[in-house]
Amino acid sequence: MFAWLLFWLAQFYRYLTIGPLVLQTSARNNLSHQSSTQDSPFTKETSMSSKKSALIVIDIQNDYFPKGNYPLFNAEGTLHNIEQAIAKAHAQQIPVILVQHVADSAKGPSPFFNAGSEGVALHPRILAAAPQAPVVVKSFADSFHKTTLEETLQTLGVEALLICGMMTQNCVTHTAISKTAEKYEVTVLKDCCTTVDQMINAIALSALTVRVAVSEQDAVV
Repeated sequence: MFAWLLFWLAQFYRYLTIGPLVLQTSARNNLSHQSSTQDSPFTKETSMSSKKSALIVIDIQNDYFPKGNYPLFNAEGTLHNIEQAIAKAHAQQIPVILVQHVADSAKGPSPFFNAGSEGVALHPRILAAAPQAPVVVKSFADSFHKTTLEETLQTLGVEALLICGMMTQNCVTHTAISKTAEKYEVTVLKDCCTTVDQMINAIALSALTVRVAVSEQDAVV
């Protein structure tokens, strides 16, 4: 009986001294495994590289620039970044699709993007950067809704979308998380997006990360 008691006391002592170390090691291993397998923009970007992508450029129109009816934060800088993304896309034979918003005149005059106005036109530098790109005209925030975008993507055999443009929290977001976009691998190019101010732009991009990949253009184009 005494020997039996000594045996169990020894086992209990071993548990007290070694058990916590084992648990700590196990916890560290679990955290390491979660960190290595957790979804991130970079893991999604890697998988996109083997799929045919398209660059979708949303609403780069005159009204969003300094002389327009609704100028946005850092519009010129964002335009420059988008021009670079388009050039890289062309170099990699990634098709570029331009999206243009035209306000629905049946709803009355709009603050901007009214049909026939100078402000509704695509910015001339975007047209110069992608002169052969198809133009998809929309009247809703979701670029897929009642447009030819899905038909265009299917014709091109596209499986992954690189999305950029204006405004981040509105048309960029609604296109990226559109029901129709769920069949595609989506990445939003954060340095190629902008909106009314820097704070709203940052908040919108952060919110998107729970649904799609969000990354600098250099990581994916």
